[in-house]
Amino acid sequence: MIIGPKKLLKLVKEINLVENLSERELANPEGAGFDLRLGEVHRISGGRAFLGIDERETPTIETVAKFHPKKRQSVTIKPGEYYLVTTLEKVNTPLDIAILFKPRTTTFRSGLNLRTGNVAPGYQGVLTFGISNEGPIPVIMELGCRFVHAQFFWVDGGGIQYRGQWQGGRVTTKKREKQV
Repeated sequence: MIIGPKKLLKLVKEINLVENLSERELANPEGAGFDLRLGEVHRISGGRAFLGIDERETPTIETVAKFHPKKRQSVTIKPGEYYLVTTLEKVNTPLDIAILFKPRTTTFRSGLNLRTGNVAPGYQGVLTFGISNEGPIPVIMELGCRFVHAQFFWVDGGGIQYRGQWQGGRVTTKKREKQV
Protein backbone atom coordinates (compact mmCIF):
# COMPACT_ATOMS: atom_id res chain seq x y z
CA MET A 1 0.00 0.00 0.00
CA ILE A 2 1.30 3.46 -0.91
CA ILE A 3 1.91 5.72 2.08
CA GLY A 4 0.15 9.07 1.60
CA PRO A 5 1.69 12.53 2.05
CA LYS A 6 0.10 13.24 5.45
CA LYS A 7 1.63 10.11 6.96
CA LEU A 8 4.92 10.73 5.11
CA LEU A 9 5.21 14.25 6.55
CA LYS A 10 4.63 12.79 10.01
CA LEU A 11 7.42 10.24 9.37
CA VAL A 12 9.72 13.03 8.16
CA LYS A 13 9.29 14.74 11.54
CA GLU A 14 9.34 11.58 13.68
CA ILE A 15 12.11 9.48 12.12
CA ASN A 16 13.74 11.81 9.58
CA LEU A 17 12.47 9.61 6.72
CA VAL A 18 13.63 12.15 4.11
CA GLU A 19 16.20 14.85 4.79
CA ASN A 20 16.51 18.15 2.91
CA LEU A 21 13.02 18.17 1.41
CA SER A 22 12.11 21.39 -0.37
CA GLU A 23 9.79 23.87 1.30
CA ARG A 24 7.23 23.03 -1.38
CA GLU A 25 7.19 19.35 -0.39
CA LEU A 26 7.09 20.14 3.32
CA ALA A 27 4.19 22.60 2.93
CA ASN A 28 2.18 21.23 0.02
CA PRO A 29 3.24 17.86 -1.42
CA GLU A 30 1.47 16.71 -4.57
CA GLY A 31 0.23 13.25 -5.47
CA ALA A 32 1.09 10.21 -3.39
CA GLY A 33 4.69 10.84 -2.38
CA PHE A 34 7.45 13.43 -2.69
CA ASP A 35 9.09 15.06 -5.71
CA LEU A 36 12.88 14.93 -5.44
CA ARG A 37 15.38 17.42 -6.85
CA LEU A 38 18.52 17.29 -8.95
CA GLY A 39 21.62 17.58 -6.77
CA GLU A 40 24.62 16.41 -8.78
CA VAL A 41 25.31 15.38 -12.37
CA HIS A 42 28.07 12.89 -13.26
CA ARG A 43 29.43 11.75 -16.62
CA ILE A 44 30.86 8.28 -17.08
CA SER A 45 34.43 9.11 -18.03
CA GLY A 46 36.36 5.88 -18.33
CA GLY A 47 37.52 2.73 -16.69
CA ARG A 48 35.39 -0.31 -17.20
CA ALA A 49 32.25 -1.94 -15.92
CA PHE A 50 32.09 -5.51 -14.66
CA LEU A 51 28.98 -7.26 -13.36
CA GLY A 52 30.10 -10.65 -12.11
CA ILE A 53 28.58 -13.30 -9.91
CA ASP A 54 30.63 -12.37 -6.86
CA GLU A 55 32.27 -9.09 -7.85
CA ARG A 56 31.24 -5.76 -9.34
CA GLU A 57 33.02 -2.74 -10.76
CA THR A 58 31.46 0.43 -12.08
CA PRO A 59 33.08 3.00 -14.39
CA THR A 60 35.00 6.09 -13.37
CA ILE A 61 32.88 9.22 -13.20
CA GLU A 62 33.50 12.92 -13.60
CA THR A 63 31.29 15.32 -11.66
CA VAL A 64 29.86 17.80 -14.16
CA ALA A 65 27.77 19.93 -11.81
CA LYS A 66 26.86 20.16 -8.14
CA PHE A 67 23.97 22.13 -6.62
CA HIS A 68 24.84 25.30 -4.67
CA PRO A 69 21.91 26.94 -2.85
CA LYS A 70 23.06 30.48 -3.62
CA LYS A 71 24.08 29.92 -7.24
CA ARG A 72 21.79 28.98 -10.12
CA GLN A 73 23.37 26.61 -12.59
CA SER A 74 22.20 24.21 -15.22
CA VAL A 75 23.36 21.29 -17.34
CA THR A 76 22.45 20.72 -20.98
CA ILE A 77 21.80 17.09 -21.88
CA LYS A 78 22.16 16.61 -25.63
CA PRO A 79 20.38 13.87 -27.59
CA GLY A 80 22.09 10.53 -26.99
CA GLU A 81 23.95 11.61 -23.84
CA TYR A 82 23.78 9.59 -20.61
CA TYR A 83 24.52 10.82 -17.09
CA LEU A 84 24.29 9.60 -13.53
CA VAL A 85 22.39 12.04 -11.32
CA THR A 86 21.86 12.23 -7.58
CA THR A 87 19.19 13.84 -5.45
CA LEU A 88 19.50 16.72 -3.03
CA GLU A 89 17.42 14.67 -0.64
CA LYS A 90 18.71 11.84 1.53
CA VAL A 91 16.45 9.00 2.69
CA ASN A 92 16.56 7.03 5.92
CA THR A 93 14.26 4.06 5.37
CA PRO A 94 13.14 1.95 8.30
CA LEU A 95 12.76 -1.81 7.89
CA ASP A 96 9.05 -1.59 7.05
CA ILE A 97 9.28 0.91 4.15
CA ALA A 98 10.56 0.58 0.57
CA ILE A 99 10.61 3.32 -2.09
CA LEU A 100 9.84 3.13 -5.82
CA PHE A 101 10.31 5.94 -8.36
CA LYS A 102 8.59 7.37 -11.39
CA PRO A 103 9.84 10.21 -13.58
CA ARG A 104 7.86 13.42 -13.37
CA THR A 105 5.87 13.81 -16.57
CA THR A 106 7.82 16.92 -17.58
CA THR A 107 10.95 14.78 -17.43
CA PHE A 108 9.80 12.35 -20.12
CA ARG A 109 7.79 14.98 -22.03
CA SER A 110 11.13 16.71 -22.58
CA GLY A 111 12.67 13.57 -24.10
CA LEU A 112 14.53 12.41 -21.01
CA ASN A 113 14.47 8.77 -19.96
CA LEU A 114 15.01 8.22 -16.26
CA ARG A 115 16.53 4.90 -15.16
CA THR A 116 15.37 4.13 -11.64
CA GLY A 117 15.66 1.34 -9.15
CA ASN A 118 14.16 0.86 -5.75
CA VAL A 119 15.23 1.67 -2.22
CA ALA A 120 15.37 -1.34 0.06
CA PRO A 121 14.35 -1.19 3.69
CA GLY A 122 17.18 0.08 5.86
CA TYR A 123 18.93 2.08 3.13
CA GLN A 124 20.29 5.49 4.09
CA GLY A 125 21.75 8.03 1.69
CA VAL A 126 21.20 10.13 -1.40
CA LEU A 127 19.69 8.45 -4.43
CA THR A 128 21.37 7.84 -7.79
CA PHE A 129 19.59 7.49 -11.14
CA GLY A 130 20.60 7.22 -14.77
CA ILE A 131 19.23 9.83 -17.16
CA SER A 132 19.52 9.93 -20.94
CA ASN A 133 18.18 12.21 -23.61
CA GLU A 134 16.26 10.08 -26.09
CA GLY A 135 14.55 13.05 -27.71
CA PRO A 136 15.59 15.12 -30.73
CA ILE A 137 16.52 18.34 -28.87
CA PRO A 138 18.92 19.35 -26.09
CA VAL A 139 17.30 19.59 -22.65
CA ILE A 140 18.49 22.09 -20.05
CA MET A 141 18.10 20.97 -16.43
CA GLU A 142 18.60 23.47 -13.66
CA LEU A 143 20.19 21.99 -10.56
CA GLY A 144 17.55 21.87 -7.85
CA CYS A 145 14.73 21.11 -10.32
CA ARG A 146 12.18 18.42 -9.48
CA PHE A 147 12.69 15.44 -11.80
CA VAL A 148 11.54 12.27 -10.04
CA HIS A 149 8.59 11.28 -7.86
CA ALA A 150 9.21 8.94 -4.92
CA GLN A 151 6.42 6.67 -3.71
CA PHE A 152 6.78 5.00 -0.33
CA PHE A 153 5.31 1.57 0.40
CA TRP A 154 4.76 -0.40 3.60
CA VAL A 155 6.54 -3.74 3.54
CA ASP A 156 4.02 -6.21 4.94
CA GLY A 157 5.82 -8.33 7.52
CA GLY A 158 8.88 -6.06 7.51
CA GLY A 159 11.92 -6.06 5.29
CA ILE A 160 15.48 -7.25 5.66
CA GLN A 161 18.14 -4.60 6.38
CA TYR A 162 19.88 -3.34 3.21
CA ARG A 163 23.52 -4.40 3.46
CA GLY A 164 24.80 -3.49 0.01
CA GLN A 165 27.86 -1.43 -0.73
CA TRP A 166 25.83 1.54 -1.98
CA GLN A 167 24.72 2.39 1.58
CA GLY A 168 25.36 6.09 2.15
CA GLY A 169 24.77 7.12 -1.45
CA ARG A 170 28.08 6.70 -3.26
CA VAL A 171 27.82 6.87 -7.04
CA THR A 172 30.55 4.50 -8.24
CA THR A 173 33.17 2.02 -7.09
CA LYS A 174 36.88 2.81 -6.95
CA LYS A 175 37.90 -0.70 -8.05
CA ARG A 176 36.46 -4.19 -8.42
CA GLU A 177 34.70 -5.22 -5.20
CA LYS A 178 33.47 -8.45 -3.74
CA GLN A 179 29.71 -8.33 -3.26
CA VAL A 180 28.33 -8.67 0.25
